[in-house]
Amino acid sequence: MSRANALPLPVTPTVAASSLPASRTAARSRWREAALPWLLPLALLGVWQLGVVQGWVSPQVLPPLAYVYDTLVELGHSGDLWLNASASLQRVLVGFLLGAGLGLLLGAAMGLSPRLKGLLLPTFNALVQIPVLGWLPFALLLFGIGEPLKYVLIAKAALVPVTLATVQLFQEAPQRLVEVARVNGFSQRQIVTNVILPAGIPALFTGLRLGFTKAWLSLVVVELVASSEGLGYLIVYGRQLFQLDLVMAAVVIVGAVGYAIDRLFDTFERRLQRGWPTGGNR
Repeated sequence: MSRANALPLPVTPTVAASSLPASRTAARSRWREAALPWLLPLALLGVWQLGVVQGWVSPQVLPPLAYVYDTLVELGHSGDLWLNASASLQRVLVGFLLGAGLGLLLGAAMGLSPRLKGLLLPTFNALVQIPVLGWLPFALLLFGIGEPLKYVLIAKAALVPVTLATVQLFQEAPQRLVEVARVNGFSQRQIVTNVILPAGIPALFTGLRLGFTKAWLSLVVVELVASSEGLGYLIVYGRQLFQLDLVMAAVVIVGAVGYAIDRLFDTFERRLQRGWPTGGNR
């Protein structure tokens, strides 16, 4: 048979065969991406358990993972887990809402008024350098050891990043779109809600997430110092009784709750961005 009369080879099976490995590669890539953040925590847990089993660390200093798990189960069955977690969540939510609300108002006021910004921002930046524990003795004199003390210190922790993020939101506003909006007769409120705010959603949510992180850390610090219930109180109580399994169980709960709320912020931000076009698309 001559080469001119030879039948062409079929190409469809080749295409189908090449698409199958591509789909498998994409699936493996997604699995690797999903599993990557868990490698370091699992490795740390493995080193923890190995150190206890091999006797590198005394169980009285670092309890085995099984002890911590049993303590978590016991806290759940006794109701102490919900009692202390709900007390901490209530405090951090009230304090965060107060601090974030004041931060949004203060940041918007400085963003809308350059004169006010020049008056307040330098002093604000100086005062925020003082950590929560630095304010604690003065706050104890003013508010005592009750719940108002915790709300005020948590609100202060959330106030700082939210205020700075709101100021940044106005600084990085798309000026050309702002000018176009003014030419078209937009009011100041319409410019903020329709131009500045949509363009600044990422910066604003970064400030809110950082504000909540600071509020959550401050909550634990305050409960370590002055509290009779809460996750921070569980840590102090376990340390006083030298029950390190209780201390580690409380630490695990603190980290898990904080991580879960941070993921909620991330989910809400992504949904808001999908439903609210940015200023660059207007």
